[in-house]
Amino acid sequence: MTSDLRSLADEYHEYDMEQNPTTAHMYGDYRYADRMEDASRSHEDENIARLREFGARARAIATATLTPEDALTREVLIFEVESKADLEETRQAEFAADPIFGLHIYAQLLPPMLSVPDADVAAAMVEKWKSYAGTIDQMTERLREGVAAGRTPAEFAVEAVIGQLDDWLALPIEQDPLLMTQVPPDFTDEQTADWKEGLAGAVRDSVRPAVERQRDVLRDEVLPESRPVGSEGLSFLPDGDFVYSRAIHRYTTLPLQAGEIHQIGLQQIERLADEYRELGPEVLGTDDLYEIFAKLRDDPELHHTSGADIVKASEDAFARAREEMPDWFGKLPKADCIVQETQSGAQAFYYPAADDGSRPGIFFMNTADPTSWGIHEVESTAFHEGIPGHHLQASIAQELGDAVPDFRRHLHIVAYGEGWALYSERVSDEMGIYGSPLGRMGMLVGDSMRAGRLVVDTGMHALGWSRQQAINYLAENTPMSTYTITEEIDRYIASMPGQALSYMIGRLEIERMRREAEDAMGDRFDIKEFHDTVLGSGAVPLETLDRMVSEWAASA
Repeated sequence: MTSDLRSLADEYHEYDMEQNPTTAHMYGDYRYADRMEDASRSHEDENIARLREFGARARAIATATLTPEDALTREVLIFEVESKADLEETRQAEFAADPIFGLHIYAQLLPPMLSVPDADVAAAMVEKWKSYAGTIDQMTERLREGVAAGRTPAEFAVEAVIGQLDDWLALPIEQDPLLMTQVPPDFTDEQTADWKEGLAGAVRDSVRPAVERQRDVLRDEVLPESRPVGSEGLSFLPDGDFVYSRAIHRYTTLPLQAGEIHQIGLQQIERLADEYRELGPEVLGTDDLYEIFAKLRDDPELHHTSGADIVKASEDAFARAREEMPDWFGKLPKADCIVQETQSGAQAFYYPAADDGSRPGIFFMNTADPTSWGIHEVESTAFHEGIPGHHLQASIAQELGDAVPDFRRHLHIVAYGEGWALYSERVSDEMGIYGSPLGRMGMLVGDSMRAGRLVVDTGMHALGWSRQQAINYLAENTPMSTYTITEEIDRYIASMPGQALSYMIGRLEIERMRREAEDAMGDRFDIKEFHDTVLGSGAVPLETLDRMVSEWAASA
């Protein structure tokens, strides 16, 4: 039966790569490089059915017949396919106008990141951008379905996306971001020119008309029916409670209720206030909480003015982390992580290295407005997104090789991954790699954001808070800038409701597991072995990780 489980896991991975061709391309799998993801309702229906089938087949395999490693694979596979199907059944594409992570935003981010090693993949990229137009049209139709069902996006999100699409359409074709695709290294100038003309034709004849159609539908059909100011959260949808409960389970992996999470967030905000007051006199000369917040937010001397300086500070933080890592981690990744500027997308984010070694892990810093970056914020963000955060977590999993099925090497369970990354900000303090007390203050700022997320995400999506109410809460209870707060709140509404809960819930669970292991093991506790236990099997649900840590503590 072990072979049956491994075959099923491999079958699921192949299915997942086929359904997510851009993700496959990012990993260096070029079999589907000629296509974009299918966003149609019919495909969503088919995908839900297939995911349910994978789950049923995994459940039918008795655990008594499996090795411990394969039993773990079964457990992870069941969570992944069933929670994904649960979330897809909420039909969020019907109200998916997303100015933060929308498909049109990825048009600016993806082309330079998709490896194009040869002429075959280059030809496939022309077809991919033609397929991009089809995906845009499918998403447009899903928005129309949402209008018919009374499930529409928030007004501010629709207006923002319309503006972004107008900006895209106003660009000359030769400046279109889709033409920033990598050129095969062995192409001659003549080959490159011919190929670029093919890409430009796909953009001109297929992509731009689809973008224009979507812009028109958003403006003429969706905007008049959009959720108005004050009614931006899921709680204002007819089935908002159902949608949000599914999102909570998918993104926290735990049986939590919105009200419970809201209270956890309020408690964390209170604890952080004490930490600010303790560190404030050394860093800012005051222990008054609101003075601390005001200085961190508004003092121009505490903010960057140059994207290059932001990148340099991140690279310096990585260098200190690399030096200390061997004392804290037994397993270290082979892949490196680099820092790169971007002018679009989220404030900061990470892309894992390609399996074939063609691209290292990349930590992106959005420097469109350098002054939005506090000097104190850069190090904690680098430790979170890069080293020892997402880069260690993702690369160690990818490099497990044949020890686990491929789907587990690439799996991202949000509470696990984001919980680890937020835990990394704190463990970096234990490692002594913050460059100054001001950098340590940035760790508290990062915690404020993630604790505040528990409050405002549940507030908007379960308790009836407005967008402005959520913005006001973060402005009063964190030192985040107005720009960052607005970007964050808009993300929680428009991108992935519930996803913001994963960070602090995951970190608190990992910290609890560590405390309990330390109490149980006493002098036998080894931080390197604890970290290797947490990272050494790839992404798992938090309840699964809890059991794994307990078993390690009992047997070590």
